[in-house]
Amino acid sequence: MTHPTETMATPEDRFLWLEDIYGDKQLEWVRAENALTEEVLVTPNFEERERRILEVLDSTDRIPMVGKHGGFYYNFWRDAEHRQGIWRRTTWESYSSGATEWELLLDVDALSAAEGTEWVWAGAVFLRPSEGAPHERVLVVLSPDGGDAHRYREFDLGTRDFVEGGFDIPTAKSRISWADRDTLYVGTDFGPGSMTSSSYPRTVRILRRGGELTEAEQYFDVDENHMMALVLHDSTPGYERDLAVDTIDFYTRRTFLRQDDDWRLIEVPEDASISLHREWLIVRPRTDWSTTIATHGAGSLLVIPLDAFLAGDRAFVTVFEPDASTSLQSWSWTRDYLLLNLLRDVSSEIRVLDPANDWTSELLDACPPLHSVDAYAVDDEDDESGNDYWLVATGFLTPSTLHRGTIRGDHTPVKSSPSYFDEDLYTVEQHFAVSSDGTRVPYFQIATKDLRLDGGNPTLLSGYGGFEHSMTPAYSGVVGRGWLERTTEDGRRGVYVLANIRGGGEYGPQWHRAALHADRHRAYEDFAAIAGDLVQRGVTSPALLGCTGRSNGGLLVGNMLTTYPHLFGAISCGVPLLDMRRYTKLSAGFSWIAEYGDPDKPEEWEYVRTFSPYHLLREDVVYPKTMIWTATSDDRVGPVQARKMAAKMKDLGVQNVWFHEALEGGHAGAADNRQAARMHAMSFEFLWRALTGSL
Repeated sequence: MTHPTETMATPEDRFLWLEDIYGDKQLEWVRAENALTEEVLVTPNFEERERRILEVLDSTDRIPMVGKHGGFYYNFWRDAEHRQGIWRRTTWESYSSGATEWELLLDVDALSAAEGTEWVWAGAVFLRPSEGAPHERVLVVLSPDGGDAHRYREFDLGTRDFVEGGFDIPTAKSRISWADRDTLYVGTDFGPGSMTSSSYPRTVRILRRGGELTEAEQYFDVDENHMMALVLHDSTPGYERDLAVDTIDFYTRRTFLRQDDDWRLIEVPEDASISLHREWLIVRPRTDWSTTIATHGAGSLLVIPLDAFLAGDRAFVTVFEPDASTSLQSWSWTRDYLLLNLLRDVSSEIRVLDPANDWTSELLDACPPLHSVDAYAVDDEDDESGNDYWLVATGFLTPSTLHRGTIRGDHTPVKSSPSYFDEDLYTVEQHFAVSSDGTRVPYFQIATKDLRLDGGNPTLLSGYGGFEHSMTPAYSGVVGRGWLERTTEDGRRGVYVLANIRGGGEYGPQWHRAALHADRHRAYEDFAAIAGDLVQRGVTSPALLGCTGRSNGGLLVGNMLTTYPHLFGAISCGVPLLDMRRYTKLSAGFSWIAEYGDPDKPEEWEYVRTFSPYHLLREDVVYPKTMIWTATSDDRVGPVQARKMAAKMKDLGVQNVWFHEALEGGHAGAADNRQAARMHAMSFEFLWRALTGSL
């Protein structure tokens, strides 16, 4: 594969003016483009499909997932009646019954109406109560536009209202935790010099009740070119301690423990993930790590008593070691056991480890193949249910179910999601394509049981391939109604394909690392190989094959557009990175240098330029039909890369290019279910009509 030459002396960027996100001229351009797209896509049939997708998102029968804090189970919920959502809680007896009764804590719709701000829920940070007392205080986290900038406000669970004169941290990209009832550790925008080049907090300060934010005492700081500073207080009884994290970039960090009024570095490799749980230090190295005793493989999980480690001991217990087909995705502690969530060829496996019995391991349960099952503790500090766990199971054709169980006991179903389409018509298969360097790359195919392998099926290929994020099986009524149920004039239904390309985490850190920096093209070669395999197997043909991706997945399909245009009939590119020459200067882009490389270094721009779609566009190429969509309030990737790409394509005379920008919604592209339904429906409508010849 060859790439056009692009030197450091890049041509003048004629569309730089579109980087003024909220400029009047720029928004006028956005509204004009939106109108053109909506005029083509928004028809009565579209509105009916949008309604059916919204019906899925607003369904009152879906599982209300909960988090246990003390004696209550908390849930945030959106539906047609509660567009912006309600925060509520219930008891176990009520939750496990057929008709849950909820206690309303906060109505975000009512709050927005009262304050004149369209607040978007972003979570709640609980303060540990004194022993024997109920939970009383939380920090409610709200965004004014669905972006990453949040406001933190102290809330009283007893009065169900914000605390008058309580903590209230203005909207910013903050990281905040409780130190105690009257103290917060605050990382936020304190003014010039307080934020990193990645737009996250550079300093953490101690804010005491009644004190002014501007006068808060500095507690921890990091270099401006690092990604972020964070301080957390571990309030576990008997293990109270402060931890500070200097996040250097997405994959490297230094963690410090507060001792004797100073920060002590926990001396593990900077690219290792660590956590502390009571007396244990847990380490997961991303690359091989050699200590004075042994070499520990990348992707393994190591455990050692923290006190022993600080005293110089390096006799780790290896509680998990990956192999060619198996990787560790996450872990969770119950009171007496450690749960490991694994993937074996992208199907789930769950193991229970017993530290009291030399870390012996056994399967928690037989997980069905080609499904995703996740287990995690309910509340490891609860006297009665400390070894209870939640079990969430899902598959492409299996509506999600929530079970609760006890280790060394049974688990029983608690809640289940309804069916939104006729799953019995379809089947799930896993296939492996061979990439250009010989690597076998898995993908899932969801299609009707009577699929004709004659190349005549509209097929949608989706992927991500970055940041060690794994794409696993999951039930989606949105995909079912938006794509699988649609039929052509001759009765063929849509085929949906999910790719597990390198850059992701399906096979652990090595799978991710294989597509970093100068090796980025391996992810794109993998995706192209799957596209070719679908054609070779007779599932589809290039004219009937579409692809879609968001964020880093938007960069993925942007590279399909510019480097593999012959493989696809249509491309839907959402909230994307596309201008890799300037991505580090836009929104949070500086924080992703560890993933892509630094375009301001000539030696790194030499390879970054080869996967920068904005710079790879050419006048003499026939491109597939393309829709590029984004959100004005996205403060992570930002809307400007999508704007500039669409504008440049149109300026080059590229036909069949559509652009749409939601004027709210943040990086998710939607701040509520109504906006999400519109976003999904437009992407599916564009792809279907583009592939079947009606656009």
